[in-house]
Amino acid sequence: MSQQFKNEKEAADALAGIYQELRREIGKVIVGQDDVVEKLIIALFCKGHSLLVGVPGLAKTLLISTVSKVLDLNFNRIQFTPDLMPGDILGSEILEVDEDTGRRQFKFIKGPIFSNIVLADEINRTPPKTQAALLEAMQEKNVTVAGQSYDLQPPFFVLATQNPIEQEGTYPLPEAQLDRFMFNILVDYPSIEEEVQIVTSTTSVQTHDLKVVMRREQIMEFQNLVRKVPVTENVVRYAVNLVAKTRITTPHAPEFIKDLITWGAGPRASQYLILGAKCHALLYGKYSPDIEDIKAVAVSVLRHRIVPSFTAEAEGISAADIIHRLLNEA
Repeated sequence: MSQQFKNEKEAADALAGIYQELRREIGKVIVGQDDVVEKLIIALFCKGHSLLVGVPGLAKTLLISTVSKVLDLNFNRIQFTPDLMPGDILGSEILEVDEDTGRRQFKFIKGPIFSNIVLADEINRTPPKTQAALLEAMQEKNVTVAGQSYDLQPPFFVLATQNPIEQEGTYPLPEAQLDRFMFNILVDYPSIEEEVQIVTSTTSVQTHDLKVVMRREQIMEFQNLVRKVPVTENVVRYAVNLVAKTRITTPHAPEFIKDLITWGAGPRASQYLILGAKCHALLYGKYSPDIEDIKAVAVSVLRHRIVPSFTAEAEGISAADIIHRLLNEA
């Protein structure tokens, strides 16, 4: 631990208080969306990336920029389009002439990915080659251009958005690439009361003075703290068994799963269930996660890692419905 905290217990207590302060500051700008904010903060402290799924106009960009302000992190938004190239994201080399010597040399100009928080807006609108460039940087935490490697400064956090309605002219992410995202977070419509509040605040001259709650060094400290949280074996086994039940080729899968799923989740799902549960426990004042913490993050971890069957789609059964049924029967 740093000099700021005497031990891990003191740091854990501080994180629970800081989380409530973060919620209050973000709540000055963002009305509602409590589950979305919670999952974003958990992903950040777990060094994970998130996929936000929601129709346009639900303040996804505003939410991310607000989070970056209260955490005092650099923020870049990239609008993904069919003509976007990998160099537009990663950066590229330009030929530069030294005025004094006349010597020519290549200089690397960093792209927008060199930021702490990157919003990849409508990631499914760009071709697979450009998607792969972003996803590789997410995984490796560095960028390679012309044989030269450049590290991305931590903390590094990618939020990609997808519009679930308009699919014409899009390039859906393959399951193997979706697996790189820790969470799939559904951004839903606000309630009537929340929308009244949103309309009132956005159509007036009201401004919000946001306070910085946490800075880069402290975020990285809490990211390390999350990894140190102890987990009992029965909680780990619950997470692994839950994931195993989504795999129709294994004896663990219930009969109803074999009808509703064509492909289940891999080991990365089990890892993210435990990591997410560790952080969820800390945010709510617990020193070790229990099964309820696993359940709290299960839908967001598993939603994009299982492929519903034709039967499920025909009957209007979503991936989230299948996961809830698994949790209720576990």
